[in-house]
Amino acid sequence: MKSKMNQLFEDQKNVHVLYSYNEMENYIKQVLSYIQDGIMAGDYVILVENDRIYPIIHKELSTRLTKDQMELLHFVNNFDFYCSSGSYHPPAIEEYFNKTVQPYVENKISFRSWAHVEWATLEGPLHIIEEFERTVDKAVNLLSFPLICAYKGERMPDYLKTILLETHPYILEDDDITICEQYLSSSLK
Repeated sequence: MKSKMNQLFEDQKNVHVLYSYNEMENYIKQVLSYIQDGIMAGDYVILVENDRIYPIIHKELSTRLTKDQMELLHFVNNFDFYCSSGSYHPPAIEEYFNKTVQPYVENKISFRSWAHVEWATLEGPLHIIEEFERTVDKAVNLLSFPLICAYKGERMPDYLKTILLETHPYILEDDDITICEQYLSSSLK
C-alpha cells in the first residue's frame, strides 16, 4: 500500500513540505524512507545534508539499494549550500540551488529534494529565512518538484515556527502528511 506522501507526490509534483524533528533516530528514518521511495519511483534525489549525518544515511541506503539505484542520489553538503557566500544569503543559496537542479530541469529528469536546514546561531535576522522559504516555495511551484525542508524543532523559536508554517503548504508529522492551515501562498506576499 502506498503511503499518503507517495500518493501526494504522484498526484502533484509541486509539494513543499515542512518537517520539524526532535529525535535524530526519527529524522534518519524519515530521510531514508523519502530517499528510498523517491528512487523506487524513478526520481533522482537531491539530498542537502550535513557531512556528519550523510555517512550514516549513505551506509544504510547502500544496504537497501543497488549500486545503480545509489547513483540516483545526489549529495550536497548543507554548509556549502546555505553558506556558499560566507553567510546565510538567500540570493547566493538560490544561485547554488539553480546550478544544482539545472541539469535535471534542462534534461526533463524527474527529481525530488530533501533539505536539512541548520544554522550555528539564531542571532541573525529570521526574516532572511522567511525570504528564502518564499523563494523556495516559488521554485517548487515553477519547477514542479517535491521538497521537504527539515528543521530541528527544539531550535525553532515561536516566531520562526510561524514563518515556516506560513511558507510551507504541507507538514510532515509522524509518517503522515497534512495540509498546513497557516500557509500563505507566495503569490499573496
